[in-house]
Amino acid sequence: MKVLLFGATGMIGQGVLRECLLDPRVSEVLVIGRGPCGQSAPKLRELIHLDFFDYSAIEGELTGLDACCFCLGVTSAGLTEAAYQRMTYDLTLAVAQTLVRLNPAMSFCYISGAGADSSEQGRVMWARVKGRIENALLRLPFKAVHVFRPGAIRPLHGITSRTALYRLLYALLGPFWPLLKALSPGSFTTTEQLGKAMVQAALVGAPKAILETPDINRL
Repeated sequence: MKVLLFGATGMIGQGVLRECLLDPRVSEVLVIGRGPCGQSAPKLRELIHLDFFDYSAIEGELTGLDACCFCLGVTSAGLTEAAYQRMTYDLTLAVAQTLVRLNPAMSFCYISGAGADSSEQGRVMWARVKGRIENALLRLPFKAVHVFRPGAIRPLHGITSRTALYRLLYALLGPFWPLLKALSPGSFTTTEQLGKAMVQAALVGAPKAILETPDINRL
């Protein structure tokens, strides 16, 4: 099966790419990014594309795909709701609307976040916007849409966050992960578990459309 991946240089995307490359069910991984992802493998193909709001120039490369794992995202810190909406809602929908037109039998897996607000009416800005794009994706006529809402994620296998503050936080919390997970197992996952869950949902499916951390760990 052929998997399309967005966000391969981010911490979650690195985990998903690793599991795609390891999974024998995946015959090809097409990574779309603004620059190289820094990895090479026989079944990895990269496509450099600068405008994430317009795919008309590369539509010929976006057919015959079985699944998309969309791991691209930005922090809401310092952004207005309008700016965060453009980078979270508008950008994602531009991708999804193009893909569903070209590959209606595709499964679409989206990384959201724990606390996303499906009502779209809550007081927390980022949660409203995440809920808004979740709902929009679930309305599209893909074969299946799966929304992942992970909480705390422990990076494994040399994977690191691109955000310096997060790297520091992970380094400080590292020795305490076993204790934290024991105290609240439903709040923690790893890049490996999340990557495997996304690949499984993309290729086979999942019991529900919206997957919280316990669902991710079971999958």
